[in-house]
Amino acid sequence: MIIGSNLAAQSSANDLTRTSAALSKSLAKLSSGSRIVNAYDDAAGVAISMRFDSKLERANAAKDNVSNAQSFSNTQDGYLKRVAKTLNRMSELAMLSLDGTKSDADRALYNNEFTQLKGYITDIAGKEFNGVSLFSSSNIESVIDSEGTTFVMNGIELGATSTTYNNVTQSVTSIATTSAATTALGHIRNAVTELASDRAKIGANQSRLNMAADYLAATIESFTAASSAIKDVNVATESTEFSKQNILNQSTTAMLAQANQLPQSVLRLLPN
Repeated sequence: MIIGSNLAAQSSANDLTRTSAALSKSLAKLSSGSRIVNAYDDAAGVAISMRFDSKLERANAAKDNVSNAQSFSNTQDGYLKRVAKTLNRMSELAMLSLDGTKSDADRALYNNEFTQLKGYITDIAGKEFNGVSLFSSSNIESVIDSEGTTFVMNGIELGATSTTYNNVTQSVTSIATTSAATTALGHIRNAVTELASDRAKIGANQSRLNMAADYLAATIESFTAASSAIKDVNVATESTEFSKQNILNQSTTAMLAQANQLPQSVLRLLPN
């Protein structure tokens, strides 16, 4: 029996260090919900999950971009619906003005409403969405996926630079006389044709953006699942591991205490 070196206590202390580290590691996994607490837990998994997380962040940002582009297109279409109703009413007024049984005084009354409707279209042409003109010749670009793919929405010109619409809204256009009403009616018909084309463009943009939104939703779901499979801790398995290490830690602590008491027995060999 020797007292210079307590090998039993040293061995127990080493075991206690290992079980304490394992217990702390298991506790960290359970508290964080992540299987990978430190890079050395799974170096390859860390690299893969970081790439997945980066892609997910980009995809979520692209989803916001697509949502804004959808709102932009929906706002455009909402205004053009009102322009369509306005043009329909203006064409009706022009037809009423062409009635030979109406006097110029009657036509003047129709023209008052006609003038107000022209102003309404001109007002809509100046509308903006978050400071960006809704109706101009400038194209709108939006990034629609996590790889930076851009989608271009062609500008819808509704203002003075659009000859078709400007023919309707210019100050000289009126229905105060039958000849003026005939000319105005021709301009309105051309504007209705142009408006149908513009709304068809917006409809195509909306369809493309809806598909992009669906794609991004699927991408986010798929990569979230893939990242989860790599990083997320299996609570049932880790709880079992935690219980195991906790019991070992307690028993090792008890054995270390016993090992530290062993040298005390040498006192029995010494004379009183």
